[in-house]
Amino acid sequence: MMMVKVLVNDPLAEEAVNILKKAGFSVDEKNYSKEELPSKIGAYDVIIVRSATKVTKNVIEAASNLKVIARAGVGLDNIDLKSAKSHGITVLNTPSANSISVAELVFAFMLSLSRHLVRGTMGLKEGKWEKKALKGVELYEKTLGIIGFGHIGKEVAKRALAFGMKVITYDIVKDDGDLDVEFVDMEELLRKSDYVTVHLPLLESTKHLMDANKFSMMKPTAFFIHAARGGIVDDEALYNALKDGKIAGAALDVFENEPPDEKEKALLNLPNVIGTPHIGASTVEAQRRVGLEIVHKIIDFFQSAKSTS
Repeated sequence: MMMVKVLVNDPLAEEAVNILKKAGFSVDEKNYSKEELPSKIGAYDVIIVRSATKVTKNVIEAASNLKVIARAGVGLDNIDLKSAKSHGITVLNTPSANSISVAELVFAFMLSLSRHLVRGTMGLKEGKWEKKALKGVELYEKTLGIIGFGHIGKEVAKRALAFGMKVITYDIVKDDGDLDVEFVDMEELLRKSDYVTVHLPLLESTKHLMDANKFSMMKPTAFFIHAARGGIVDDEALYNALKDGKIAGAALDVFENEPPDEKEKALLNLPNVIGTPHIGASTVEAQRRVGLEIVHKIIDFFQSAKSTS
């Protein structure tokens, strides 16, 4: 293992880094910029990234020794998977490790939208007492539509059912995880739901999946929650839907451009929008889990390779 060199280019839990070192890996914790990375990557067998580092075709073509690209997280849209495959590089990720943290943020959003928590807090700080203006709604007996029923979707559903909500979901794979949910088609989900949340990867097939047509199907009283990947939503279409009152409000953790550009800032400035800076997986617990899971996958990869050589 001493000859396996690992580049940790985005922050990783110290405990996870120490496990790699104790297993005999040579570990460099750096933060090379996109301009620097192509000239540095050739020295490494493994690169570990989160969402900040983009492992592009340019980086992969310069990676003469690279065997593994390890994503400490779920989404792989910051990795050129086609190029990695063509160069025989294995891509690893941790699809379930941050599911609870993201699901809890979705519920924080749902409660904040329903009970005007952000406006109420800001009003109090500004000396306002808007008690009569801030009448909210309960989650109880409302319908939650979950688009994408993987690890995160299931964790969201568990919490929704505990709140007494009805859960409907859309996914190509009909795996209910032994939960009391109903699979429906996309149009039915959008028309029936009081809350809609998206939990899909960003692929060519999901780019701008949520467009003007989709938002037009939603109830004018419905809320939209997005904590997946920014490009899944057409931000301009969402802006128009919110501005024109086609939906009641939105909570956003992710954006097409991060940090948001001027067009997205206009979206955030709408009074019926709240947001956070892509913090869905940013909890102590989730970062520990993704770190531990990804390093054990790396160790297993090289142990398997050694045993078959």
